[in-house]
Amino acid sequence: MAVGAAARRFDVAPAFAALRARLALVALLLGLAGAAWWWSAGEMRGMDDGPGTALGSLGWFVGVWVVMMAAMMFPSVSPTVALYSTMTRRRTPLAPLVFVAGYVLVWAAAGLLAFALVDGGSRLLGAELAWRRGGRWAAGAVLLAAAVFELTPLKDLCLSKCRSPLAFLLGRWRDGLRGAVTMGARHGAWCVGCCWALMASLFALGVMSITWMAFVSALIAAEKTLPWKRPVTYATALLLAALALGVLVAPGSVPGLHVPGGGASMQMSNG
Repeated sequence: MAVGAAARRFDVAPAFAALRARLALVALLLGLAGAAWWWSAGEMRGMDDGPGTALGSLGWFVGVWVVMMAAMMFPSVSPTVALYSTMTRRRTPLAPLVFVAGYVLVWAAAGLLAFALVDGGSRLLGAELAWRRGGRWAAGAVLLAAAVFELTPLKDLCLSKCRSPLAFLLGRWRDGLRGAVTMGARHGAWCVGCCWALMASLFALGVMSITWMAFVSALIAAEKTLPWKRPVTYATALLLAALALGVLVAPGSVPGLHVPGGGASMQMSNG
């Protein structure tokens, strides 16, 4: 009996060690996300000019963008990274961190593309995108397009990859550190495919607003983690459509929206 109990304790020990490693990794990612939120809140203070907020220089924007992505994405990607850590712990201990690096690199590339599109559009259209001319309609159109995308098969496909980490890891498995960065980048690509419209909505509402950053990150986390996939995506589409209508019809009534040239919304100015 004593020998059997000792054997059972020996068998259980690796499982507990793996669980501790997973919890430590999740705590690390959540801690980094918390630090990124703190840094973003300080860095963005006073910079929100609503839709059409200036992005600054390329280097500055990319730095801020990467920190923003850590704040917004690390909580929802942590289950996938933790599972990957369990699957690679004995073979390649550094693989989970390299996986995260590949994931972040893809989001950094998405930030570069976003900067190019916004900066290029501003240079080409200039005054046409001013809020009192086409800017208001452009912001509303982006929000409406994001709402429509929520209901498309492509959104459903990309979201399914984010919501099923085990299926993704088994279906795209690659060994070694090169495999880790490749898998992280592929997971990041699916995540960009799932969330690009929500990120576009952030630009339409005010990319330097910590309020809208928190709103969009909450939608992303809900879509990726809550068990009711269809109801959550439909609710997200409805919220985005309501915001589009508010921006187009009565922007001053949208809570938290900084109307360019008109100050913050009534609700914010009274707070």
